[in-house]
Amino acid sequence: MTAPKRDAAATRARILAAATAEFATHGIAGARVDRIAVAAQANKNMIYIYFGSKEQLFDGVLAEAIEQLLETVPMDATDLPGYAGALYDHMVRHPDLSRLARWFGLEKPGGFLELEEAMTNTLAKINRIAAAQADGLVTNELAPDQIVALVVGITATWSAGSPELADVEVSAELIESRRAAVVLVVARMVAP
Repeated sequence: MTAPKRDAAATRARILAAATAEFATHGIAGARVDRIAVAAQANKNMIYIYFGSKEQLFDGVLAEAIEQLLETVPMDATDLPGYAGALYDHMVRHPDLSRLARWFGLEKPGGFLELEEAMTNTLAKINRIAAAQADGLVTNELAPDQIVALVVGITATWSAGSPELADVEVSAELIESRRAAVVLVVARMVAP
């Protein structure tokens, strides 16, 4: 009798899913590889084989979350309110992304520059906004990098982990109302 064939891709996916939940809840320092292994139904040693260290696993989790965001929410510099709405929708569907980003900022200050794909994408967004400004489609009152930061900040206002909103019951109507507010504020901010 032969042992069942292992599916490396499935194991890796289970590890990333379990690690996402663990890191979103506990951050890098508080996360435990033992809990990740149990949740992923994987051998703890496999985590180190696939990812090297707990910190590298966190980086892999965050990189995958960012890649998913970049693939599903492309930015159109000529429709920044639409982009903000789509970004808000993504954050609602993937609340762990906001938590991961908060932990990243707390535990790896200045580490954004290490995230090459995210950095490259941010620079491309800045360039596209500058082009839209040159075409008179977006206000020139703010620098392109300021617009990127403000759109993301406004969109993340009600993201998971906002302590000021922890006790607010979130209904479908409230989510839609918040989305409309995000779109309205961004529209007004970037109008030429």
